[in-house]
Amino acid sequence: MSKSDSAIRDLGYLDTLAGRSSCIHRLDPRAKLLVTVAFIVTVVSFDKYQVSSLLPFFVFPILMIAAANLPAGYLLRRMLWILPFIVFIGIFNPLLDRAVLVRLGSVEIAGGWISFVSILMRSFLTVLAALILVATTGFYVICMALEKMGVPNVFVMQLMFLYRYAFVLGEEISSMVRAWQLRAPLHRVMSLKTFSTLLGTLFLRTSSRAHRIYQAMLCRQFDGRIQTAGQLKWRMADTLFVAGMGIFLIIVRLANPAQILGQFITGIFS
Repeated sequence: MSKSDSAIRDLGYLDTLAGRSSCIHRLDPRAKLLVTVAFIVTVVSFDKYQVSSLLPFFVFPILMIAAANLPAGYLLRRMLWILPFIVFIGIFNPLLDRAVLVRLGSVEIAGGWISFVSILMRSFLTVLAALILVATTGFYVICMALEKMGVPNVFVMQLMFLYRYAFVLGEEISSMVRAWQLRAPLHRVMSLKTFSTLLGTLFLRTSSRAHRIYQAMLCRQFDGRIQTAGQLKWRMADTLFVAGMGIFLIIVRLANPAQILGQFITGIFS
């Protein structure tokens, strides 16, 4: 199996995880979506120099992974995909912000390094929360929840098509790369001429396939809405989940449990 085939199958494994059964999987997708959005908004609301305040937020993904029985190793490997982009965003902070904010004995730490660590932590938490949402709900069910919550149908449809046909596009790319590898087994790197040719061919193939897909949808009486068989039902467990996580987010946002705990421990041993 090529690396591209493995990447496509690995990404689709999130939907396989969503088919499991656990107390988190059985929650209404609207409840999980509301909590995840509130979690992400709360995390990104912190100042760029906040680090210790973000530590209590790691409780949320840890509890969700444990309660849903998700493979933590798989989710952490998926986080490695975006790590280069996160590092690229914040790597210039230490160069631009050199003002000393923290002194640990003789060691001086500039504000740029603190903001860089803060960016890493916030990005890690938000992306991991989104992965957990998909792994416990499924992308199509999330779209259905968005529609039930009043999100415009056009936006929901675009999301569904983007997710569904990203796999189709990936399969087309994988097929073309595999064909090139069979025709040029001695070449490890694709030349610019070959790459441009494959890119043009990919555009023509995807345009043709998109037309065939649209014609097939019209033949099946497509009216601009995706009809799903599943129905959403809000239960008491969903209310308790939203209320409990809401209280947790309010507490860790308004207070700093990590700092309070540190001061308490320091007071004991001082």
